[in-house]
Amino acid sequence: MTDQPDLRASHADRDRVVETLRIAAGDGRLSAEELDARLESALTARTLGQLAELTSDLPADTGPGLGTLPVTGAPPARDVLVIDQVGGQFTRIGGWTVPGRIEVRSKMCDVLLDFSAAVITRDVLRIDCDMRLGKLIIVGGPDAEIDTDGLTLAFAQVRLRGDRRNRHDMGRGATQPLRIEITGTLKYGKVIERRARRRRSAR
Repeated sequence: MTDQPDLRASHADRDRVVETLRIAAGDGRLSAEELDARLESALTARTLGQLAELTSDLPADTGPGLGTLPVTGAPPARDVLVIDQVGGQFTRIGGWTVPGRIEVRSKMCDVLLDFSAAVITRDVLRIDCDMRLGKLIIVGGPDAEIDTDGLTLAFAQVRLRGDRRNRHDMGRGATQPLRIEITGTLKYGKVIERRARRRRSAR
């Protein structure tokens, strides 16, 4: 519980609680109905006290609590990351650990996944989508491959960058690229790829 319950909550505070609730639901501590209700309350909460009430009956190690600062280094990898959000934006940047699969169930929400500095432990990542009225923005490393053949589009667009000849070629570099397979359904939205710049080696 926070020591300043009347302090106004920030977007980062709400995002931390939302992530805690998602993890708790994935562990079986919350039903789907409870998760939906608490997510709605978290996204509309105005104070830290209101956010703290939503996680007061969950173990302290379920997820990052209020006031928790980002730490250097990535958290342990989970097999599945579930993004279930209505409105706003969901972001993963920096040194986060990439799971084997990501489920995106969102409405009117932009999802940004930046893999340029992430900890990648697998060669293939599958992203299962059920998105409406939102953007899936992917920032990959310079050798990342994105496959959208399994994605069904309804009034939606896919914008991928790079030389398509290199998407199926492992390239001349020494490292194995991350292959991102996007499947599912996207309605009234976009998939946008932004290439991360290669870092110049110091001389």
